Amino acid sequence: MMHVSDAETRYLTPEERQLLIDIRRRKAELQNEIKQLQDEIAEVTIEMKKLEAQGESKTNSRAKQLSIGKKKFNMDPKKGIEYLIEHRLLQSTAENVAQFLYKGEGLNKTAIGDYLGERNDFNMKVLDAFVDLHDFTDLILVQALRQFLWSFRLPGRLKIDRMMEKFAQRYCQLNPGVFSNIDTCYVLSFAIIMLNTSLHNPSVKEKPSVEQFINMNRGINNGGDLPHELIMSLYDSIKQEPFKIPEDDGNDLMHTFFNPDREGWLWKQGRYISFTV
Repeated sequence: MMHVSDAETRYLTPEERQLLIDIRRRKAELQNEIKQLQDEIAEVTIEMKKLEAQGESKTNSRAKQLSIGKKKFNMDPKKGIEYLIEHRLLQSTAENVAQFLYKGEGLNKTAIGDYLGERNDFNMKVLDAFVDLHDFTDLILVQALRQFLWSFRLPGRLKIDRMMEKFAQRYCQLNPGVFSNIDTCYVLSFAIIMLNTSLHNPSVKEKPSVEQFINMNRGINNGGDLPHELIMSLYDSIKQEPFKIPEDDGNDLMHTFFNPDREGWLWKQGRYISFTV
């Protein structure tokens, strides 16, 4: 039982003395409860720090695995993707892999192009999803090509055909009415890439004129010609500013279609288009 001194209670009534005793008892109880809470908070804080340390360890581990996966991808794209999926850093869906390639952080763009150009079912689905991530709405064709060709490096000639077909489909989907059909967009896109090669490859001594570029593209619009103003604007754009190429090892768009022993070429559904170089 809690006691108080006679001096403290000399002028208090019995009821007041009891109230003082009760107050001081409650104060002592509260102090004990506060001490217990402080001890519990200290224990929880220690546990939280332990959990945070474990979380940081897991985060660091995942970051390390992601870095390894990217390095593997840059050396061998197929094995890199398999590693990332195996370690649950990527989902095994074409859409998730496409997002990863489109974001492109730490990825070699030559490796991205090689992966997208592989002709198996999964890679082709990834290519479809990858192209669909691009927004070409209200862009003129050369602007859309600049955006598209910055996101990866074109692989060898044998792999680029389907990639450019998907580009043409996406462009026409987002810009209906610009071209009469997808093939027109496809052929003109190739012609622009060839023009970039011919105008800016130092090995090409005789640069094509705008008249040659116009003649090259005659009849590609469903048997008719595209407006001269359009062709001339495309020519001027490429002449003034070549395609910017990601700085990876490998061939670039200055050499994509160039072979000093033959003509530049394009073959699409029986149609042959060339610059003499």
